[in-house]
Amino acid sequence: MESANSSVVKVFVIMGFPASPQLRMLFFTLILATYILTVTANVVIILVIKANRGLQRPMYYFLGNFSFMEIWYTTSTVPKMLESFMVGGSSITVEGCITQLYLFFALGSTECFLLATMAYDRYLAICRPLHYPSLMTLQLTTWLVTAAWVGGFLAPLLPIILISRLSFCGPKEIHHFFCDAGPLLRRSCGNALLSSTLVSVLASLVILSTCLLTMVSYSFIISTILRIPSASGRQKAFSTCGSHLTVVVIYYATVIFIYVRPISPSSSELDKVASVFYAVVTPLLNPMIYSLRNKEVKESLKKLVRKNRVLVKNIGALFMVCS
Repeated sequence: MESANSSVVKVFVIMGFPASPQLRMLFFTLILATYILTVTANVVIILVIKANRGLQRPMYYFLGNFSFMEIWYTTSTVPKMLESFMVGGSSITVEGCITQLYLFFALGSTECFLLATMAYDRYLAICRPLHYPSLMTLQLTTWLVTAAWVGGFLAPLLPIILISRLSFCGPKEIHHFFCDAGPLLRRSCGNALLSSTLVSVLASLVILSTCLLTMVSYSFIISTILRIPSASGRQKAFSTCGSHLTVVVIYYATVIFIYVRPISPSSSELDKVASVFYAVVTPLLNPMIYSLRNKEVKESLKKLVRKNRVLVKNIGALFMVCS
């Protein structure tokens, strides 16, 4: 890890992407629009699922939790990223930096566990439809979601505790758009080999194990789809499954590229670009692919919009009468 002949750093400066002021404002606008769309889409999904009793089923319970997680996952990094684009650098205390790292890792681990859980749920629904109601019970659904959240927040706890005990030296600039493990550990004054190794090992275990489980589930799903006698039925099933797989592959390809390897002693612009995909792009794609393309969700959304229009009209009429 890097060291420097300077005093211990108490505040870091997140540099983001080096660019001219004009480019920074362009990036700021694009990322802000993406962030607003991501949060709005996920909030809409949660409201639709809550409002429609017909969607109170395991699949939508998982999707609701996934949307809730995505809101906080993208919020853990994007605001600081926007600040760095706005002013050319965003300051953050060492404690704040470590807190951001923990939240990002915890929510990222939860996402991996939820993706594996959702893939398993679809495997049961498609490959074992007659046994699905007796297998995916309310008790199992609750247990799987609870395990995903608890496991996600416990997984990075030990390396974060070790990192919090380190001292950090200058330069104070972090050449990334958030406090990721590599850029932070490269600012360690002393030997951070144990922390670095533990981050790599635990990240690899979580990412590779959940990726394997997810892909195994999808392989069984694809095998079942191939046996559908109707060509139109196969095409429709492949359209949905292919969209899910595309998002999953983009997410896992980028996180494997970044975390399933020893932490590099030097920063890379390619690492930052790859990080944008799993921190900004896939949180936008997930609600579009998993929920808003779903026929039941779209119908429920239309009903909710019509209901609210009627409510707004009635309230408007009431104000007209009162005035």
